[in-house]
Amino acid sequence: MATFKLLLGFGVFVAIIVLGIKVVPPCFANYEFEDTLKADAVQATYSTRSEEDIRNTVIKHAHDYDIALAPQQVKVSRTGGFGTGTLNIEAEYSVPIDLPGYSTTISFHPSSSNKGVY
Repeated sequence: MATFKLLLGFGVFVAIIVLGIKVVPPCFANYEFEDTLKADAVQATYSTRSEEDIRNTVIKHAHDYDIALAPQQVKVSRTGGFGTGTLNIEAEYSVPIDLPGYSTTISFHPSSSNKGVY
């Protein structure tokens, strides 16, 4: 009986490690990408870049974190003037997770908003 408990405990330990190896990297990449989105929103609020240029920058930063984004998945909206309005950046993407005997998809919705000074 003690051998069975030891094997069961070892199996659970291995399952947790495999789950962590598969799930943690996409979550950490999303965390870093969301941090980059915040910096992009602050910088773009006070620049004269168009929404299309901001979208392309966001997509480029996503590729730095191995996140595949299409232009349709990134929404950039500016309300008001440059430096005085509000800039919103939103993205939506999913990452497939393949585990032994089971597969699923994790959806991420990073976004950032920045309001101008005036």
